[in-house]
Amino acid sequence: MSKTSFRTLLFNAFKEKRLLVVPGAHDALSARLAQAAGHDCLFIGGFPVVGVRYGVPDIGLRGLGEISAAVNCIVGACDLPLLVDIDDGYGDVKNAVHTLHVYERMGVSSVFLEDQAWPKRCGHMSGKAVVPPEVMEAKIRAANAERMNQETLICARTDARSVNGFDDALRRAERYIKAGAEAIFVEAPETVRELEILGKAFDVPQFANPLMGGKTPILTPKELEQLGFSAIPFGLDAIFHAALAMKNVYDDMKSGAFALRGGGMKFDDYKKVVGYDAWDRIDDVYGLKK
Repeated sequence: MSKTSFRTLLFNAFKEKRLLVVPGAHDALSARLAQAAGHDCLFIGGFPVVGVRYGVPDIGLRGLGEISAAVNCIVGACDLPLLVDIDDGYGDVKNAVHTLHVYERMGVSSVFLEDQAWPKRCGHMSGKAVVPPEVMEAKIRAANAERMNQETLICARTDARSVNGFDDALRRAERYIKAGAEAIFVEAPETVRELEILGKAFDVPQFANPLMGGKTPILTPKELEQLGFSAIPFGLDAIFHAALAMKNVYDDMKSGAFALRGGGMKFDDYKKVVGYDAWDRIDDVYGLKK
């Protein structure tokens, strides 16, 4: 595993007043590609994971066992520090602590814990509900006190903006910080003015999540950095591109044109991505000669 935790990367960015870019990985292959590109951390969100692995939307149709299996594959494929979305912890305070321990044992060094009521939804979808703030505060206190590694970073996310309004989201974020959250993620602010207020509201690292097609205005990373945000998890960019590319290939096959054949990654390049040479070496050195 990497010697640098996500906590270190995030707080370095916070102290230096710069933005940490956190690319999303939805499976082991995307994690290997991100690491090969030179990124120093990864975000694993529920929306892309359940879509890729199970072909369902992020509306609470999959739980800890299924999502953690996907995360475990990603952990095994790269050694970058990970930020993982753990939804609401999948229950009460004991469930939240259990969920945290599951990921800590994998080597995950940071998690998002959110205040949505189950079944949850993607933060930019309608139809969400949030729990009373004291329920979330209890989970934050429990997670902080019971984490197995003091380096593990507990980030609190509130989805209250679209449910109760921006003021309630701010009040909840303040309460969650007092409960022990070391970083804050106010999901789906709806105007540039809200982003401006939010970026200056708290003296802890804050995440921005401008989703293409979502509710938050799309600003450049530099603009968000200037507003005071410390990190952006680009959780969906890679999967959206990958899904469109695959759709185009299948449509091309169905049409009978086969115009895209040969236009993808070359075979030798793909073998490098999946680490073929390292396994081939083991075969050559230790395998029985035929």
